[in-house]
Amino acid sequence: MALMTVEEALARLLADGALMATESVPLATALHRVLAEDVAARRDQPPFRASAMDGYAVRSENLKEVPMRLQVIGEAPAGLSFPDPVGKWEAVRIFTGAPVPEGADTILIQENTERDGAFVTALETVGPNKHIREIGSDFKKGDILLTKGTRMGPAAVALAASMNQPELTCYRRPKVALLATGDELVHPGETPTPDQIIASNSYGVSGLAAEAGADVISLGIAPDDKDAIAAKVREAQSLGVDILVTSGGVSVGDHDHVQDVLKEAGMELNFWRIAMKPGKPLMAGSLGDMQVIGLPGNPVSAMTAALLFLVPLIKKRMGLEGSHNLEPARLGAALEENGPRQAYLRATLGIDEDGRTIATPMTAQDSAMLSGLARAECLIVHAPHAAAIEAGTPCKIIRL
Repeated sequence: MALMTVEEALARLLADGALMATESVPLATALHRVLAEDVAARRDQPPFRASAMDGYAVRSENLKEVPMRLQVIGEAPAGLSFPDPVGKWEAVRIFTGAPVPEGADTILIQENTERDGAFVTALETVGPNKHIREIGSDFKKGDILLTKGTRMGPAAVALAASMNQPELTCYRRPKVALLATGDELVHPGETPTPDQIIASNSYGVSGLAAEAGADVISLGIAPDDKDAIAAKVREAQSLGVDILVTSGGVSVGDHDHVQDVLKEAGMELNFWRIAMKPGKPLMAGSLGDMQVIGLPGNPVSAMTAALLFLVPLIKKRMGLEGSHNLEPARLGAALEENGPRQAYLRATLGIDEDGRTIATPMTAQDSAMLSGLARAECLIVHAPHAAAIEAGTPCKIIRL
């Protein structure tokens, strides 16, 4: 039976991924959340004519000839208006952000003055409207400045605050539960037997899921026992998990029970086994409202499959673009001809003398070797049945 392509499998997975429900999020916790509706400004910014500099609010007509001596009639600090109009041959000491008093039409910056008690001498000629931020010059009340589907970065959060928005309507973060399976696994810090290894997949996949925006739950490690795995699946259901991610146990070995347990629990299988390397024994399905992704057990396979499938699914369910951004590069070393599966090769990045991105594949590409993945800066996408490729040939990469 022909294996499903990466593109077809991803399309089928994303088609099953419904948008998350929406919720009101306090602005203080809105960083990296995704907006579920447009956001309009609730006030003009600035809401008054504001000084952009420290100096003196004056009438420009008084500064046609300098030096010019003016009487200082008061002070306007930020947050407090000066109550009286500025008359002829008068000035008001003003600070950045303060409202420009009535009668003044320009700001004389303090560096170009000399102060003498109740008087200030202007040392430069200043035309009208200098160093003044007009009402609504940044934005006006009702302007839509943040649109549905925006992922809130620090600048967007600051903008929402300036718009006087204390809460935002966002998509709920998908709740992702991670379950590692295998008699051979122990947690970091525990003492393994001579035949055991340290579990790493859940830690790496958890990082990918959290960076994508998910709320991550760990279900720990289940041994290669159907009852134990079934109990963990029921726990995920009881927690209202949106996406259950298992690691290991999805292949065809005598101790690979994950798929059987999930089917017995009612899972509808979407696909199993993909024409990709590493990550061939990838599984996806649905158990009621909970989507299920079964990752391979080999660490690099699990991380690669999670990057290519879990991360896009999380993003899609949060209202973001789900597909990966393929970037152009050139090979820093030759590639051998490829087999029938699309390969994702760990590589480092550099820049040549012409400013082009160079992706150099690592020598070792074994799917159990995490040390190379930790050093890698990208994955080179090597198409199925591709002929041997020389160094310097254009290629496509996914940045890590």
